[in-house]
Amino acid sequence: MPGLRREEVARRVGVSVDYYVKLEQGRRVTPSDNVLHALADVLELDDAAREHMFDLSRRVNHLRLERVPTQRVRVGMLRLMESLGGVPAVLTGRRTDILAANPTARLLIHDFNAMPARERNAARFLLLSEKARLIHRDWEAAAAGMVGMLRMDYGRHPNDPRAAELVSELSAASDDFKQFWSERHVAKKVVVDSKVIEHPIVGPIRLHLEAVQTAEDHEQTLHVLVPASDSASQSAMRHLQKLAGNR
Repeated sequence: MPGLRREEVARRVGVSVDYYVKLEQGRRVTPSDNVLHALADVLELDDAAREHMFDLSRRVNHLRLERVPTQRVRVGMLRLMESLGGVPAVLTGRRTDILAANPTARLLIHDFNAMPARERNAARFLLLSEKARLIHRDWEAAAAGMVGMLRMDYGRHPNDPRAAELVSELSAASDDFKQFWSERHVAKKVVVDSKVIEHPIVGPIRLHLEAVQTAEDHEQTLHVLVPASDSASQSAMRHLQKLAGNR
């Protein structure tokens, strides 16, 4: 909470100042769940930040290199994506890797299938692609939200070498990424309610974002982009869907 001194935070949590400093510095201590919940309450953390703090607590005591298994698209997620018809949908996984995108999404945003496998990453696309900046009317909000998702995943898998490689690459190539990353924002999903894509063929489309996860795998998120109800967005989406269907 802004304005509270360490001593006050420690008192409210019910730990010594020395113990709280060790927590703050990420030193090897093993706080109980009760302490972590109390700290989250005092700091008024939202759900994503609370979960991230628990991830970081576990991280301190598990420093060995991780062997993160290969990501595979869940069959249920694929079926859900197919059931959406022409509504654009993009499935992301760990590290914000793009696991799948339906034809309308590939025409709306980018043909991710044509990219080299290592480049199919949402954070990488938003931060390093000039096209991403051109088509996103509110690029900064989109990029900041995706970096927040990447930091959330990095807290779950801090010793994933591919995640560390991605963060290093983006830090070297993008000052914007370094700024977003330094703000330590975390997010379970992109938090903007809507965004406008400036499509070069069909024109601007306002889209409402819905992020879908399943209890079986919270590391895969289906981003569904539903066209807004205004006539211009509806007309542009119909045109886009027709183009996607003709491909």
